[in-house]
Amino acid sequence: MIQTVPSLALLAFLIPLLGSIGTAPALIALFLYALLPIVRNTHTGMTGVGRGMRQAAMALGLKPKEQLLLIELPLAAPAILAGIKTSAVIGVGTATIAAFIGAGGYGERIAQGLALNDNATLLAGAVPAAALALIIQGVFELIERFAFPSLRRRA
Repeated sequence: MIQTVPSLALLAFLIPLLGSIGTAPALIALFLYALLPIVRNTHTGMTGVGRGMRQAAMALGLKPKEQLLLIELPLAAPAILAGIKTSAVIGVGTATIAAFIGAGGYGERIAQGLALNDNATLLAGAVPAAALALIIQGVFELIERFAFPSLRRRA
């Protein structure tokens, strides 16, 4: 439900709730926006573990905690990692909006560039923010490549 609220509106709601502007409302908003992709992908990954795998784990005599740690989580890990990657990339974009409530960052340069109609200042904030999102995406692609090489061969 939090994802349906526009990010700037959520930041505006958090200011009176917390009684301050700046970093605290921005961090809470980023946390709330990060939850949905992670929770959704974790649920998808866990429900994607076949019933046969769970039954095989029980047949081996694994306790529920061992089933979770040794069978279910490793099988769901690619989906969970995809949710974390999505959250991280969305977080970079949402963090730039936090400049409008005094949280700083690259969004500050973007806001100044917009206010002054100065393309150089605007790009001084937009280019590094976009590059950071691409770097984060690339790092997660590398993690997926080396942590789950069997998925690459199938795809």
